[in-house]
Amino acid sequence: MREFSQTELLIELEPVVAGELDRHHQMAKEWFPHEYVPWSEGRDYDGFLGGDAWVETDSKLPEEARISLIVNLLTEDNLPSYHYEIATAFGRDAAWGTWVHRWTAEEARHGTALRDYLTVTRAVDPVALERARMSHMEEGFTNSYEGVLHSLAYVSFQELATRISHRNTGRASGEPNCERLLARIAADENLHMLFYRNLLDAAFRLTPNQTMRAVTDVVTTFQMPGTGIEGFSRKAMTIANAGIYDLRLHLDDVLMPVLRQWAVFEMKDLDAEGEKAREELAGFLDRLEVSAARFVERRDARRARQAATS
Repeated sequence: MREFSQTELLIELEPVVAGELDRHHQMAKEWFPHEYVPWSEGRDYDGFLGGDAWVETDSKLPEEARISLIVNLLTEDNLPSYHYEIATAFGRDAAWGTWVHRWTAEEARHGTALRDYLTVTRAVDPVALERARMSHMEEGFTNSYEGVLHSLAYVSFQELATRISHRNTGRASGEPNCERLLARIAADENLHMLFYRNLLDAAFRLTPNQTMRAVTDVVTTFQMPGTGIEGFSRKAMTIANAGIYDLRLHLDDVLMPVLRQWAVFEMKDLDAEGEKAREELAGFLDRLEVSAARFVERRDARRARQAATS
């Protein structure tokens, strides 16, 4: 079975993109960030307007929810780099280009809504947040994968991971307005995931061996786009310990559902290279299961010790 060039892949998949774009337009719901922000809670900050400087007690959110919100927002802030990367990978012509711009517009809405909510409710230090934004955006984002198939595989998992992170952050906040906003954003991310997942499903039918290699490469090296945020490892550990997003969720709620949807372990038409990639994938998932179980066991033990102490 021959391999397709990048140009051939774009041409062959373009009708699928057009169909998925139509489906997306039918399913996507128009919404407005200003309707999700409790503006009446806002008041002036210090500076030119002579308001009150932010203090830690201004925030009513649990620390883990606040950290997750900051990570989520800073991730959304890097949208210019993401747009550049997907426009470079998919092009700006025909249905591909229409999708690239539609996706960018929807993602921009997420950043607007999150920043307005956090600023108005004084949930975070606005000075620290702006400095973090500047630092993170100056770093930019570079796609770790080359080619259409690798890029589609990455965003299929990444969009679902983002949906889960937003949804669980809202629940962890314990604040109805926050949870409502993040549920709305998560619904968008789910539609984005469906778009990319369905495209890669079509790619599996077109060129199963190439696609299997791309999926294996992405799963075994996956990192969230916010990895470049300053202090990300520490923040990610706080988020994981709170159960907002951890290895167990990554395996059970992100990787496995998508892989099952593609039926990667039931495919019959793989050649030797495709089978080799699938075996690598299976071995990695087995190792990840061990790591996820160990993480949960250690977290439960730590929580038990803390409960006993308190």
